Amino acid sequence: MGNNTIFTYFYILAFSSEGEKQPMLFIAFAIVYLVGVFGNLSIITVTCYDIHLHTSMYFLLANLSFIDICYTTTTLPKLLHILLTSKNIISLPECFTQMFFYTMTAQSEGVLLAFMAYDRYVAVCDPLKYHVIVNIKKCTLIMAGIWTSSLTNCILSASIISQLHFCGSNTIKQYFCDIKYVAQMFCEAIGIYYYLYFGTVIFGVLPLLLCLTSYSKIILCILHIKSVTGRKKTFSTCSSHLAALLLFYGAASWMYMASENPSNVDLLITVIFTAMTPMLNPVIYSLRNKEIKRAIKTLVSGQIIVSTS
Repeated sequence: MGNNTIFTYFYILAFSSEGEKQPMLFIAFAIVYLVGVFGNLSIITVTCYDIHLHTSMYFLLANLSFIDICYTTTTLPKLLHILLTSKNIISLPECFTQMFFYTMTAQSEGVLLAFMAYDRYVAVCDPLKYHVIVNIKKCTLIMAGIWTSSLTNCILSASIISQLHFCGSNTIKQYFCDIKYVAQMFCEAIGIYYYLYFGTVIFGVLPLLLCLTSYSKIILCILHIKSVTGRKKTFSTCSSHLAALLLFYGAASWMYMASENPSNVDLLITVIFTAMTPMLNPVIYSLRNKEIKRAIKTLVSGQIIVSTS
């Protein structure tokens, strides 16, 4: 404990150890961020104002878009500042704030995607009871539960971290303050790693198991459909969510099973997980969903049907 260090800031590598300005990367990430925010805002707008989209599925989709906006906003603006100014320093309060909200939104998205998988399971396998099992009121309670549990977990995490001491280097081998890399700096790392494993099980493994269970049953239901056209039509109702699910959990699994000294491939997967996935989600849902495409067209033409209730 004699080697404890008091840090007031951290040094973020952010794709470079020399701290030079990187205008091309700045432009690339700025485009990704702006496209993602605009795309997700479009999903939220059409689901709010088009009365045809006032259903449980689109309520969940709008919440996913909101989380994606928050998710990217916790990391990309600071990265853009670093790439533009070459100032790779982030203060201790700023780093912990970023880590807090990044963790909360990432956990919320993982659990929400799992519940959306369950929503698709009910829609495919028990359609007659769908509006009884899954409705706006229940979805609102589920969202409240997701945010509350994620917030509580992050507050608990922050209280644990606040009691720890730092040792060694203050360099974060990533382009944002991720708990996995910040934890390497703690003198008493064992306790926080146990807590991280617990959080991974609750907010990662269990939601993933729910997704796998839901889609296993969906596949079995689809296989029992006799007509090929019926199978394709039924599967199309799940394809957008399945694509988003594979992208999120695939990148997350790679990112958090990678070594503590990330390679270029690891950094690329991190970019996919933290930046590309939130940008691609609205694209995936827009391209594969006729209702969303119709709503966007009517919104652009100024003919959207607004709810008066």
